[in-house]
Amino acid sequence: MCNLYRMTQNAAEVAKWFAAVDAAAGANFGAEVYPGYPGLVVAGGEVRAMTWGFPLALTGAKGQALKPRPVNNARTDKLSGPFWRHAFETRRCLIPLDAWAEAEGPKGRMTRTWLSLPGEDLFAVAGLWRPTPEWGAAYAMVMTDTAGCEAEAVHDRMPVVLAPADYGRWLEGSPEEAFALCRTWDGPLAIDRTREPWAKGAGVQASLF
Repeated sequence: MCNLYRMTQNAAEVAKWFAAVDAAAGANFGAEVYPGYPGLVVAGGEVRAMTWGFPLALTGAKGQALKPRPVNNARTDKLSGPFWRHAFETRRCLIPLDAWAEAEGPKGRMTRTWLSLPGEDLFAVAGLWRPTPEWGAAYAMVMTDTAGCEAEAVHDRMPVVLAPADYGRWLEGSPEEAFALCRTWDGPLAIDRTREPWAKGAGVQASLF
């Protein structure tokens, strides 16, 4: 499950990389992206700023409305369910990043392990997006299992990493064609185990459906 990723390129650089229109000029987003915070996505031929996580409505013990929770990860085996199905069928996007992080170590002393594609300054993982009344446009990251992949040594799930040749099929293909891309990455990965504490920064509790 990915609750933190890094994207150090600006919107103009991302637009050039993906041959897209920069529609995020002036948008504020951090180099480290957390659930509930803005990040960049490529959708509809544009680079756009959206909130990471679909809002999940919550109610308190007395029925009062609570602050929505960002559901930022979509499991591949849940894409046909009611929470994700419409976005998967009609609003797929690319999420640009240069690394994602997982927590490793004992509770209370977890550290950040960063995973990336060796030699790549930027790559894309599969995403979904939709408009929301709570946060405007919001996106989620599609996750698959890590069986047989180098990432299996770190976590049992990982983002669906897309090869550049598959970007168009993910964005414009049929649901069946897109689902065929929801597989474990079979290329090399760079794994950087750091001493950085997991909980530093703007970390927000997130969830996965």
